[in-house]
Amino acid sequence: MYDNKENCLEKQEEELLKKIILSAVLAGIFFLLSACSVERIKEEKIKDLEFTVVAEDEIPEEMMEQIQEKKREKMRLTYSDGGYLYIAEGYGAQETSGYSVEVEEFYETENSLYIKTTLWGPKKTEKIIEQETYPFVVIKTEENEKYVVFTE
Repeated sequence: MYDNKENCLEKQEEELLKKIILSAVLAGIFFLLSACSVERIKEEKIKDLEFTVVAEDEIPEEMMEQIQEKKREKMRLTYSDGGYLYIAEGYGAQETSGYSVEVEEFYETENSLYIKTTLWGPKKTEKIIEQETYPFVVIKTEENEKYVVFTE
């Protein structure tokens, strides 16, 4: 009889443990789903932001130094000078000339600034030079303390 009691207790403990694990898993799933929906609400676009594409000779010196150091690889940089926020995205070394970078989107959400750029290759009719180039774009906007998110 003692053996049956012990087996019965072990089975009850196993069942209880299964219920605890199941409850924990369900709570975790619920938490993730609710966090995702809250995040989606917070990250909805509030408005498009104004910006200026900065000519290479107008890029702040400190930022240009960073760009020169990192230009061979894909890069994403931000720089603030106390009045303006500069955002750069580069696509690393390309084998020829004729590449350009276009800003597709730049907008603000409750928590962040989002930027999306696209690398455009040479047009088929364009005369290209077989020389390594490093296409990038730098934009300038009003200074903002929000985190910058680079999107694909």
